[in-house]
Amino acid sequence: MTAVPDPGETFVHEDLYLYGEEWAAGEFFAGRPVVRPGEAVADPSAAAWALTAGLSGDEENPGLERELAHLIDAVGGDAIEAIVVAHDGRDVPAFLAANAARLPALRSVFLGFVSTEMFEISWIEQGDVTPLLEAFPRLERLDVRGSGGLALRPVRHERLRVLRFESGGLPAGVVRAVGESDLPALEHLELWLGVEQYGGDATVADLAPILSGERLPALRRLGLCDSPAQDEIAAAVAAAPVVARLEELSLSMGELTDAGAEALLGGRPLTHLRRLDLHHHYIGEAMAARIVASLPGVDVDLSERQPDYERYVAVSE
Repeated sequence: MTAVPDPGETFVHEDLYLYGEEWAAGEFFAGRPVVRPGEAVADPSAAAWALTAGLSGDEENPGLERELAHLIDAVGGDAIEAIVVAHDGRDVPAFLAANAARLPALRSVFLGFVSTEMFEISWIEQGDVTPLLEAFPRLERLDVRGSGGLALRPVRHERLRVLRFESGGLPAGVVRAVGESDLPALEHLELWLGVEQYGGDATVADLAPILSGERLPALRRLGLCDSPAQDEIAAAVAAAPVVARLEELSLSMGELTDAGAEALLGGRPLTHLRRLDLHHHYIGEAMAARIVASLPGVDVDLSERQPDYERYVAVSE
């Protein structure tokens, strides 16, 4: 089993991560191998434990409550530092929050850890993730795949370092709540904005609090991805105060054209970046060459140039 680059430490192409043969390429999360309950591991704290049952159980399926109880009995709640929930469910965040006392060491959570090769991302149901953040003040990472029913209220969280929302349509309310949250430790923020058809109704104006960086003093990696309005987002990013302290910037997966690239090059300097991810784009060859020439020493990803006769984002349905 070979680990792919970890989303949360850098930006990873969606085809690597969404369309693995099973749940995710390599079955790793937060640098840990994903392990099903019942599998023997030398160090339970070094695994990402997969919860695969639905919330309610029956005779054949024990349900999430019993599955978690069996896991805690087997390895101890103090040894569970990472959990992936390998199904969707609107009540899962509240369930985990209600069990916070049994999971005192939990630091990383992935909700909706399912492959989208046979399961469309738009089918994945989520709920209000706010209780999860409130119940686990020591949580360091939260990844969420899917946005049906997804909600978030503004919060203050002192420890969260990575926050990722993968979707084909991220609700504007979630985007605004992120911008209104105080996240002093957050280093990596990644939003797949998606299309209106699948609930992605956020506007560029909704991104303004994020781009100001006022509530995100530790932010080093920012991804505003997968949008039909990628040119307008690029123009807003070009003038954004937060850019000066970023190490990596991703405007990938969307409908970025020469106009957005021109705005980027004419805005705040980007030469300090370690990496600029623009993969899946509609930038012409001449403009692509200008970007690379203007950013010596920056790892610029301009792969997956799309034919201009039909524009689409990388992830929607």
